[in-house]
Amino acid sequence: MSSVPKRAKLDGAPADGNTAASASAAAGNNEEESEALEQIDACQNEIDALNEKASEEILKVEQKYNKLRKPCYEKRSELVKRIPNFWVTSFINHPQVSGILDEEEEECLHALNKLEVEEFEDIKSGYRINFHFDENPYFENKVLTKEFHLNSAAASENGDWPASTSTPINWKEGKNLLKQLLTKPYVNKKKRHSEYKTFFDWFSDNTDPVNDEIAELIKDDLWPNPLQYYLVPDIEVEPEDEEDNDDNEEETFEDEDGEDGEGDEDDEDDDDK
Repeated sequence: MSSVPKRAKLDGAPADGNTAASASAAAGNNEEESEALEQIDACQNEIDALNEKASEEILKVEQKYNKLRKPCYEKRSELVKRIPNFWVTSFINHPQVSGILDEEEEECLHALNKLEVEEFEDIKSGYRINFHFDENPYFENKVLTKEFHLNSAAASENGDWPASTSTPINWKEGKNLLKQLLTKPYVNKKKRHSEYKTFFDWFSDNTDPVNDEIAELIKDDLWPNPLQYYLVPDIEVEPEDEEDNDDNEEETFEDEDGEDGEGDEDDEDDDDK
């Protein structure tokens, strides 16, 4: 079998010519790449400008609909007052918020007659959560407010941001739940890895306003539709009915076995005769 002879390498000028051609091609590619990058950057600037404009338009829409929703929220608040323990029941049924409620705090929250969330005018800068209470044996306050300032557009009283503030609670003598509950063992079976030990511990803590999970849950989940949590027990009754059906089926099988046994005895008596 013959092999194809290899072409001999040429010495001299052609090698330098190839190098020059390669360098020229590389320079052309670099210029083309640079031009493409400049055009991409220009496109990205246009996209960023459109995104900023969209944010401004979305903000205007949010502000518009916040005003339109306000009368609906006020009407709902008045209707809620006709239902005893509406808010504390919604809190207890919420899978995350219930995780920071102690039994004695639940008793205290029976006096909660109104919850409202107010976003600041420009929306982005922050919001406040107001808890309205009836006369109760725990504290003197009629309203407890937790307020969040999340950017420099609405600086807090001390000028720092992000920041949050809480109304000082005027506890009645011997009724300071914050002191009592933080010194006793916590046995809430619904607790789900929350950094807060109790509800009033959360309310009084202002160390990390940006990552306040409980406040965000109240603002974005509980406040927009509390009815879904108030009605949770009615929805959860179904599994109990299934268990009852299983028990009834077992009883039915037992009865049938008993009847079959009696029939066998009758047959044996007939055979004896």
